[in-house]
Amino acid sequence: MNQVPVGLVFPGQGTQKQGMGEPWRDTPSWELTAEVSAVTGEDLPELLLHTPDEHLRRTDLAQLAVFTVALVAHAEAVRGGALGGPVVACAGHSLGEYTALVAAGALTVGQAAALVATRGRAMREAALVREGTMGAVVAAPYPDVATLVGEIRAEGGDVWIANVNAPGQTVISGSPEAIAEVGSRAPSIGGKTISLRVGGAFHSPYMAPAAEKLGGALRDTPFAPTHLPVVANVDAVAYAGDGDWADLCVRQLTSPVLWEQSVRALTGPLGCRRLVELGPGRTLTGMIRRIDPEVEVVSPEGPETVLARPVSER
Repeated sequence: MNQVPVGLVFPGQGTQKQGMGEPWRDTPSWELTAEVSAVTGEDLPELLLHTPDEHLRRTDLAQLAVFTVALVAHAEAVRGGALGGPVVACAGHSLGEYTALVAAGALTVGQAAALVATRGRAMREAALVREGTMGAVVAAPYPDVATLVGEIRAEGGDVWIANVNAPGQTVISGSPEAIAEVGSRAPSIGGKTISLRVGGAFHSPYMAPAAEKLGGALRDTPFAPTHLPVVANVDAVAYAGDGDWADLCVRQLTSPVLWEQSVRALTGPLGCRRLVELGPGRTLTGMIRRIDPEVEVVSPEGPETVLARPVSER
């Protein structure tokens, strides 16, 4: 059996869809939905099985839904023992960082569920106070996108880099007018802007009120003193109990998600030769294949695939 070092990665908001929990409802790990429901006051089985897409786009509900499906998928993968090697590190995209912290042993399910509920509500409230949106700039090199964003901000526009996702994919965040201005100028740098259907200008200064509210909850949450390394969104550095996660999670709300750099940290210094995406959809898998085509990446969509033997074990 060829065992390889494994990194676990967890998706964020935007991967939710109606019926996303259906593949997992008959698994032993489905009991985690009851735990999350008890902590948050939301009916997670209803949310994951029956809630329509339109309602699931609500920021607080979307985050709880994606977080819980990722938890269940992770628990099933561990239970089945089919990851194909020792887990050496974890990372999550935005919201997914909280699932990564659970998987790494830094937070309990209950602690993380409470934080996700607080985070989602705070972000939704901040977005209602100040209208904002996001867009994905594709095909243009990141340095050119950053220069364009800087120019528009110097002209008085509210726009910031929100996610550095992969080569040729940078997400921007800010006012609708400034996002539209980036879109009008993007062809000059060889790119185009795709509007994202989101509830606010996430990972920008517009989320400062949410960061303040989340900060209080984080300061009251004890993180484990030692745990598996988790690569933080805000600086792409791996922390194994030596990081101030309360500060890192607060900063994440108003700072860019450095996903491309995070993946390179997993596959470089942390030595991950297989990355397993656990949660709804395959968004991260597509990004990872563009970032590092040499690394094996898999994205189980249900218990049948999550329990299947990895390629290198066959």
